[in-house]
Amino acid sequence: MTRETTPDSATPAPMLDLEALETSFDLIAPQGDLLMDTFYARLFEAAPSVRPLFPTDMATQKTMLLGALVLLRKSLRDLDAIVPKLRDLGARHVAYGAVPEHYPVVGSALIGAMAEVAGSAWRSTYADAWERAFGIVAGAMLEGAELASLEAAAA
Repeated sequence: MTRETTPDSATPAPMLDLEALETSFDLIAPQGDLLMDTFYARLFEAAPSVRPLFPTDMATQKTMLLGALVLLRKSLRDLDAIVPKLRDLGARHVAYGAVPEHYPVVGSALIGAMAEVAGSAWRSTYADAWERAFGIVAGAMLEGAELASLEAAAA
């Protein structure tokens, strides 16, 4: 495990279990299409009100999310490097209609989908690791969303 600091601050972030994150992602990555199908099915079941925020044809959306997860996997050992991208992503999500209340539902659906796709190979330590990592990712995205909202209100 490593001790990370949150981007742009000296405040320690939750400890990330990099081995669990990398091992679990590498376990499910070969089944990326199934992961995306499972994730979106879980998301729309848990929060049907978010379905209108997405296009009817989900192919591009699924490709973009899987690409973002691959980038996250590659960046786990240096999260500070992708924080600007995460903030930009959060800012764009405001325009799509995303609100802070959506983030925990997305995280839960994603971790649940990972566990489902991994099957008996999934470990509780993987879920714990992803909850902490998703908290950091969501935090950066929410910072970007808040800044975008403030800028829109000031305009």
